[in-house]
Amino acid sequence: MLSLAHATTGAFVASKFIHPIIYIPLALGLHYLEDWIPHWDVGTGLSNGSRKKSTALKLEFIDLGLTILLIFYLWQSGQSLFQWHIWIGAFFGLLPDFLEAPRNFLKWEPKFLKPLNNFHGKFHHSIPNMLWGLAPQVVVLVAIAFLR
Repeated sequence: MLSLAHATTGAFVASKFIHPIIYIPLALGLHYLEDWIPHWDVGTGLSNGSRKKSTALKLEFIDLGLTILLIFYLWQSGQSLFQWHIWIGAFFGLLPDFLEAPRNFLKWEPKFLKPLNNFHGKFHHSIPNMLWGLAPQVVVLVAIAFLR
């Protein structure tokens, strides 16, 4: 899934369950559940060579920028205090993808990350069709916007 869906899910969970002992594992678990749903993301096509790493990296920076803006808009705007738990939830919603990034973009994977990345890979179901792959993410984001 896009960072937009993963991070927003993590932020949403943190907004509902303030204690990190609850929201951190939930944000991580929901990352794997969302990746299990067939989806399109900026890395779709990297492994088979149909997408260049430079293209995926550019798209990821756009994705992360939109993610920051959306989370700020939904939970931070109009707040006088910085909502740390929201941003921590968003971070943990993205953590499996952050751990996979060195392997995907630098061809470097420390030994301690290999089992975590292999576990993540078992859940990941990317599809090449952008429309069908974005549809479940739109549903997630709309649901979060209504439930928040």
